[in-house]
Amino acid sequence: MKLTLAYSPCPNDTFIFDALVHHRIDTEGLEFEVHLGDVEELNQLAFRGEMDVTKLSYHAYGHLTDQYALLNAGSALGRGVGPLLVTANKELALPQVVSNGDEPANNWWKYPNPKVAIPGKYTTANYLLGLAYPGLVNKEEVLFSDIEGRVLSGEFTAGLLIHENRFTYHERGLHKIADLGEYWEEQTGLPIPLGGIVIRKNLPQEVRETFDRVLARSVRYAFENPDASAAYVAEHAQEMDAEVRRKHIELYVNEFSRDLGTEGHAAVKAFLEQGRERGVLPAPISED
Repeated sequence: MKLTLAYSPCPNDTFIFDALVHHRIDTEGLEFEVHLGDVEELNQLAFRGEMDVTKLSYHAYGHLTDQYALLNAGSALGRGVGPLLVTANKELALPQVVSNGDEPANNWWKYPNPKVAIPGKYTTANYLLGLAYPGLVNKEEVLFSDIEGRVLSGEFTAGLLIHENRFTYHERGLHKIADLGEYWEEQTGLPIPLGGIVIRKNLPQEVRETFDRVLARSVRYAFENPDASAAYVAEHAQEMDAEVRRKHIELYVNEFSRDLGTEGHAAVKAFLEQGRERGVLPAPISED
C-alpha cells in the first residue's frame, strides 16, 4: 500500500525518516510518496486533509483530533527545546515578568502595539506566545528562516524563533526576551510538545498500526546508525554547518521520538486541555 507522507526538511525529521523512505528497514509492504515542507505548510496540508501521514505542530493537531490520530513514534518533545522570543533592542530584552498569563510588567509599554513575527498561526510557537503574552496580538506570519533578518531590519519589534535559529540568533545581534519552552515547563512541570506525527483516522486500523511500528523502527535505526542518514540530512540542510545539524538533531530527537510514553502523553494531554480552557483550541473531541 502506498501512503502520502509529509515532513519537514529540518535535520530532526530527515534523520528519523531516512531509514523509512530509503528502505533501510522493513516497511512491511508500505510504500511512500514523500512531500517536504515548512512547518506551517505541513499544518495547512493537514487542515486540507491532503496527506495520509504528516508531521504537524501540536497546536494544529489540537484542531484536527477528529481527523487524525497521533502516533506513538516520531514526536518532538523535550525540555529546553522551546521557541525563543527575540528582539534587536537590548532594552526590550531586559528581564520580563511573565507568570500565569500575566502581561510583562516593564519594557513593552514603550512599544505601542508591538509587531511580532511568528512562524505560522498554527505553530506550537504561536500557541505558547499566546499563553505567555496574550496581549501581543499584532502578529504576522513569516517563513521561519526569514524571521531573524526581518527583526534585525527593524520591520518587527520582536520575532519568534524555532528550529536551528535558536542556536545562531545571538551571533546575528539579536537578544532573547523569553524562552517559551521554559515558560511552559515552569507552569506545568512537563516537557513541551512541539510537533507530532499523525495519520488519517479513515485509514484501516491495521494500516495505522503498521505505520506506527515502521516509524518506530526507523527512529530506532537512526539512533543505532547515526551516520547512515548524514547525506540525506545534509542534502536538505545545506545552509547549516555540520555542527549546527548535529545540535539540531540532539535537541529535538530523543526518547520521546522513540515512543511518547506516559510522560509524553501526559504533556500532550495538558497541552490540549490548556488550549481548550483558554479558547485557543476547539472544544474536546475524540483523540482515539
